[in-house]
Amino acid sequence: MTSDGDASRVDRVLATEVPVALEFNGIGYAVLMATPADLLDLTYGFALGERLIDAATDILDTAIETISAGWIVRVALAPRAAHRIYDRVRHRTSDSACGLCGVESLEQALRPLPRVPPWTGDPAAMFTAAAALAAQQPLGRATRAVHGAARCAPDGTILAVREDVGRHNAFDKLIGAMLRTGEEWNGGFALLSSRCSYELVEKAALSGCPMLATISAPTDLAVRRAREAGLTLHVVVRADALLSAQ
Repeated sequence: MTSDGDASRVDRVLATEVPVALEFNGIGYAVLMATPADLLDLTYGFALGERLIDAATDILDTAIETISAGWIVRVALAPRAAHRIYDRVRHRTSDSACGLCGVESLEQALRPLPRVPPWTGDPAAMFTAAAALAAQQPLGRATRAVHGAARCAPDGTILAVREDVGRHNAFDKLIGAMLRTGEEWNGGFALLSSRCSYELVEKAALSGCPMLATISAPTDLAVRRAREAGLTLHVVVRADALLSAQ
């Protein structure tokens, strides 16, 4: 509707959001609400973020099945990583057993992060990437309802983008794509079209990303976790603003 009261009908494409169940070695581990594209990338990135795997070779096989309720991704973990899924499931089962389990749960939620390499790039590269991100998001342009995660070269050139209705899923897809193809950050950085939560910081650190840039503001825990990992964190990356959250 315009300011003078005129109205016209506009048809919009809606973003798809469906349940995606992830099974590891026959054990149902998580159900994500996600955009059903790049599901193998999502699975690999999620597994790394959950610390179920350390590398792509820890996954021996995958199968994707479509059912009436959504999607199922079945994963076979290598023996060297299989114990992790059983340990995590046992931990989840004991969470409600007693009050002391709550202490253990908090410790599991904020496990130590690896240190990442220092980022020595030019902050101007973030403006280059931010200006180009929308053009690299076909689903975002069509729906205005999904997040984008971009892998950027040191000069800000966008090398790869993944999209999803969930900001965590989009970053998992990007990291998973890198795992599957053997790509590394090589002094580049990640740019996310979202606010910066601590989970995104942890995903960046676990993938070895030296710098994370986000369009919106961070939480205090995100800043603290970035400091623990030595992760360079820039937020509110816009044409007229840039904040360092170190």
